[in-house]
Amino acid sequence: QVRLVESGGGSVQAGGSLTLSCAISGGAVSRLSMAWFRQAPGRQHEGVASIYRGGSTTYTDSAKGRFTISQDNVKNTLYLQMNSLNPDDAAVYYCAADLRSRPAPMTAVQALGVYEYSYWGQGTQVTVSS
Repeated sequence: QVRLVESGGGSVQAGGSLTLSCAISGGAVSRLSMAWFRQAPGRQHEGVASIYRGGSTTYTDSAKGRFTISQDNVKNTLYLQMNSLNPDDAAVYYCAADLRSRPAPMTAVQALGVYEYSYWGQGTQVTVSS
């Protein structure tokens, strides 16, 4: 059973940066499909960034150029570096994982679709003030 625990959320001013972490147990991050999702109040889960077995990455358009997804295979941890944050980025951020293989190349839905991930963390809150 894969277990995910997020940390690193908090409150920042617009233009600021945060780095989220996701500690993984029960599976090696090098063999997992990993992703970050977020959910703002009244909105559905939105895929932000994904990384497939430490290789190919996919970003939603709003995250491109500002967010970076990465992983540390030794620490078995996933990260999301977020720069130039704005109030639209405020949400609960979730780490997600899946053991299944993915086709190459992946579609955006396969990389960032909610139903493509079987394991989820409890979420960490990100607040951005203007």
